[in-house]
Amino acid sequence: MEKKKTSLFSKILLGLTAVFFYVPILYIILFSFNSSRSLTKFEGFSLRWYEKMFADSTMMEAVAYTVIIAVLATIISTVVGTLTAIGLSKSRKLMRAVVEQVNNLPIMNPEIVTAIGLLMFFSALGVKKGFLTLLLAHVMFCIPYVILSVTPKLRSLDPNLADAALDLGATPMQALWKVIVPQIMPGIISGALIAFTMSFDDFVISYFVTGNGVNNISILVYTMSKRVNPSINALSTLVILLITVVLLIVNVIPIIKEKKGRKVT
Repeated sequence: MEKKKTSLFSKILLGLTAVFFYVPILYIILFSFNSSRSLTKFEGFSLRWYEKMFADSTMMEAVAYTVIIAVLATIISTVVGTLTAIGLSKSRKLMRAVVEQVNNLPIMNPEIVTAIGLLMFFSALGVKKGFLTLLLAHVMFCIPYVILSVTPKLRSLDPNLADAALDLGATPMQALWKVIVPQIMPGIISGALIAFTMSFDDFVISYFVTGNGVNNISILVYTMSKRVNPSINALSTLVILLITVVLLIVNVIPIIKEKKGRKVT
């Protein structure tokens, strides 16, 4: 009897949690098609806010900066983080332990502290705030997440794998790209996805290190906090749709490959 009550309570709690997380998202999607500016009363279906969104140059610039920064930060941090993790796996224990602790600092550190530190750092160097400072800041806080994602995969590998490849005639670069990298690819992809999400979503650090004329979506939404533009609902809906499609692709492709592998065998 007690088990049934616990099971029922767990289901109710899970349902309430799902409602708490997904109802606001559904609310945004619904009101992105509202014909009026009201955010509380749905007065009819319309694509008005989608048209205004695409016609708003400021919003389109923010979207472009967000995507460009996120893609560049993801590529750079994934390459640097992966190479760093591989290098650490071949380093001495003391060096590895020290670097891993240093790598955890940006993750554990509050974003506001990191943002102020970067602001002071760029100011001390006399670097003008803008696209470059925003990109460097995003790369900086994305790298630790890539290292954390790749390191467990490296630890699960046979430590003699690279040596075996070298003994069979592979060059160091061939051993890296044709033997090590394919084995840790799931960790690299996970790190890249986390890096892209962190960069795309960041506000606090971006707000402190960006300059005039360079805004991402988070900063744009913040500037509209006093007077919400319903076009934001349309933009949010498109972002949600894009994320859903990417998640479906990422989850479906491995299943298709697995099925094809079973058919071949």
